[in-house]
Amino acid sequence: MRALGAVKVGVLWALLGALVPGGASELVTLVQELGKPESVLLKPKVMIAIVARNAAHSLPHYLGCIERLEYPKERIAIWAATDHNVDNTTAMLRDWLKRAQHVYHYVEWRPMEEPKTYTDEWGPKHWPPSRFNHLMKLRQAALKAARERWADYILFVDSDNLLTNPNVLNLMMAENMTLVAPMLESRSLYSNFWCGITPQGYYKRTPDYQPIREWKRLGCFPVPMVHSTFLVDLRRESSRDLAFYPPHPDYSWAFDDIMVFAFSARQVGVQMYVCNREHYGFLPVPLKAQQNVEDESESFIHTITEALIDHDIEPSEYLSFPLSPQDTIGFNKIFLINLKRRLDRRTRMLKTMASLGLHATLTDAVDGKALNTSQLQALGIEMMPGYKDPYSGRVLTRGEIGCFLSHHSIWTQMLEQGLQRVLVLEDDVRFEPRFKRRLQAIMDDIDKTQLNWDLIYVGRKRMQVQQPEQSVDGVNNLVKADYSYWTLGYALSQQGARKLLAADPLTRMLPVDEFLPVMFNKHPNTQFLSHFEPRDLQAFSTEPLLIYPTHYTGEPGYISDTETSTIWDDEAVATDWDRQHARKTAQQGRIQSVAQNSVTGDSPPPAARASRDEL
Repeated sequence: MRALGAVKVGVLWALLGALVPGGASELVTLVQELGKPESVLLKPKVMIAIVARNAAHSLPHYLGCIERLEYPKERIAIWAATDHNVDNTTAMLRDWLKRAQHVYHYVEWRPMEEPKTYTDEWGPKHWPPSRFNHLMKLRQAALKAARERWADYILFVDSDNLLTNPNVLNLMMAENMTLVAPMLESRSLYSNFWCGITPQGYYKRTPDYQPIREWKRLGCFPVPMVHSTFLVDLRRESSRDLAFYPPHPDYSWAFDDIMVFAFSARQVGVQMYVCNREHYGFLPVPLKAQQNVEDESESFIHTITEALIDHDIEPSEYLSFPLSPQDTIGFNKIFLINLKRRLDRRTRMLKTMASLGLHATLTDAVDGKALNTSQLQALGIEMMPGYKDPYSGRVLTRGEIGCFLSHHSIWTQMLEQGLQRVLVLEDDVRFEPRFKRRLQAIMDDIDKTQLNWDLIYVGRKRMQVQQPEQSVDGVNNLVKADYSYWTLGYALSQQGARKLLAADPLTRMLPVDEFLPVMFNKHPNTQFLSHFEPRDLQAFSTEPLLIYPTHYTGEPGYISDTETSTIWDDEAVATDWDRQHARKTAQQGRIQSVAQNSVTGDSPPPAARASRDEL
């Protein structure tokens, strides 16, 4: 039977070969061609909704982030609206749409030139009912346009939110939720979600918020409220009844767009989610009703500087706009110390300082890792007899020598160039909000009171935490410095530089942040003190501090060029002390209330993450 079957198959093959021109080989080719794999599916269609008011300060970087989204632009539609502007928002957004529209699938433009204000608002940051009403209508119009254009998704992004993760759209789609928000960061615990809500739809504090906001719990979490930036899957049947306007018939509380929309989601059975699996972007902390556009611009500049710490963000390539004027806020120079091999830090700091309107004088740091024994001898460098690091018990590292020489070089330049006052910054710092204005105000007070000063810390680690430091009469936000670590940033007078150099510290070297408190007679180690006379440096500190480290020991991105090198007199002995003995480079611990400094002046609290509220 098998032989007969084989004969039948052979006859059939011969017949088919005769029927198909070219014979059986052509038939094989035809079958193979029919078996080719299908092409990939096109990406879902997305509409990005932009609603901007008085956003000229934020649009360049905001739109730059939109442009850098890793998503096919021919699958993106842009819906943009603007209204009630007292700045250049309308012209900037119009120019961007004209220049960028050729790369996007579709652009819809909804400007409103007049009026420039709402009749019932106190100022541009006040939210009267008329403003909420208009905003809800705009968001509803965007939602309607997305549905009519058969968009698969709509992404709402407030015009001051920075999406620094280019893959955010793909990541949110992959969560497969009807309504999902990427968790955004700010300088405080504030973010774009709530974990609790009252029966009337208002914010309610819960213990769930902080672990999510601080990435102690990772995932995608159901929450009662997301706002500012979120993605809606319009393919879902339940999304069809989501609405901003008019409010749901059963809604009878505050006329607020985010509360109205959250109520709508609950009524139609759509669960909101917030995701923190990755870092997605930044948003500014909301301002108070009495603040103005200038305050908002200053706040957004700080958002840019925070984003720049771990992200290389650029303004839009389709917008031309004037750069912020740069100055030195009354100092002869602002020195920025940077190792040549740390190009990433140099790039970030120069961009950050340009955003702040600060003109930097770049000075090459001395690379301790490149120093050899003969160079140290040629420079006449000797370690202080008996010096041991107070935490690790080790001797001086070459990284610490390089750090000291970098600062020593600036002190020398001050005398050689006749500089009266300078600001010295290291390249691993982050700036507090309103840095420039606050430091300028302190220096103005110092000049008015004719305070005799040599050194003013603007960033440090306070080591004496048993009692408060003494405030300075007539100068807001300034204290007499007690024992402190770090040389993140400080102002120095020519008189102060002369005192530091006169001490001849290279012949009895210790780390520069140990040397400074010795020179103002506040170091607790009397052996260190005994090597230097006089110790009359007039040292002060801003309170609260104006700069902090970008990263602390143990955090992702932390690198130390001073602690991690080799010991000073033996190139074969490597060190990594900051990993094993983290107390010196760790974040400032909690200072008890009895030791808290008390100063005059109205300033925001320091940027300790756990000390701020969500709102």
